[in-house]
Amino acid sequence: MLLLHIDIAFILEKALLITVILLVSLGIAMYATWAERKVSAVMQDRIGPNRAGIFGLLQPLADGAKLFFKEEIIPNGSTKYIFVLAPCLSMLTALMTSAIVPWGPDFITPSGYIFKLQVADINIGVLFVFGVVSLGVYGVMLGGWASNNKFSLLSSIRAASQAISYELAMGISLIALLMMTSSLSLREIVDQQHGFWKDGYFTWNFFKQPLGFIIFLTCSFAELNRAPFDLSECESELNMGYHQEFSSMKLGFYLFGEYINMFVSSAIIATLFLGGYNFPGMDWAAANFAPILYTATCVMVLLAKVVGMILLFMAVRWTLPRFRYDQLMKLGWKSLIPLALINMVITGAAILWIFKK
Repeated sequence: MLLLHIDIAFILEKALLITVILLVSLGIAMYATWAERKVSAVMQDRIGPNRAGIFGLLQPLADGAKLFFKEEIIPNGSTKYIFVLAPCLSMLTALMTSAIVPWGPDFITPSGYIFKLQVADINIGVLFVFGVVSLGVYGVMLGGWASNNKFSLLSSIRAASQAISYELAMGISLIALLMMTSSLSLREIVDQQHGFWKDGYFTWNFFKQPLGFIIFLTCSFAELNRAPFDLSECESELNMGYHQEFSSMKLGFYLFGEYINMFVSSAIIATLFLGGYNFPGMDWAAANFAPILYTATCVMVLLAKVVGMILLFMAVRWTLPRFRYDQLMKLGWKSLIPLALINMVITGAAILWIFKK
């Protein structure tokens, strides 16, 4: 009976956590569209959304209702089942990555039950991220191919080749980080960045791997198809791109998937390089705050870092012009991959020198 009770508690814990993460992801993705318009409005000296609700805060709800009630159109020449499946796959892979993000420290209830703020603490978390990110390309590729539209197909081919190219540099940049942490578990990587300062140096991996952070961040722009890497949605060449033939909520799934990917990618970057939920003075907070308040503070710290990264993604979109396709490939293969390899070699030499001492 005790074992059954523990299993039920575990299932309820994970179900609650999954529900909360899903709702938060959808909420942030929904209001990221509002924030993007406001950020662009500020940078372009205009007002932005201000009609639906105070400060336009109900604009995302209006956009969602508009997409939901739009007519569903499936082109006659399309491959129907794959055409419907592709945006669902894009949305699914966007949500799956959030399962291994440690959103906060373990919370111990008054009854002694340990509530883990992580859906799955797997010891190969980094590999899981890359596996799911690789699957996300299929949502774009299948959507463009199933549309039976030459512009959509060209767009999906661009997106696939771009993702493959920049995943290489992203993976190599992480090898240097993994050499330092000796772990593939995101929970262990966060624990190693405890606080902010220890033994005369910063604990966050950003200060230990600045070049790796820059390479990983640049590749994240390319993986998300965000400007200046949005070659798969280049209006002047490919109309709308791979989702040109999609309408109603199938188009909404693609748009939501993009913003959920941006939210989860920001959480991954914050976890790997910016200390995750760690912050200066957290030991004092743990000793003086109530357990639930301390846990909530850690979660809010991580979300603040995530929001900061999202705002960076948005600011870059309205700052840098789009690359040409040859420039994009040249940057990936001739600049980022060699830089990532050099960073890996330097990191290995530094680790050997430290151990030799």
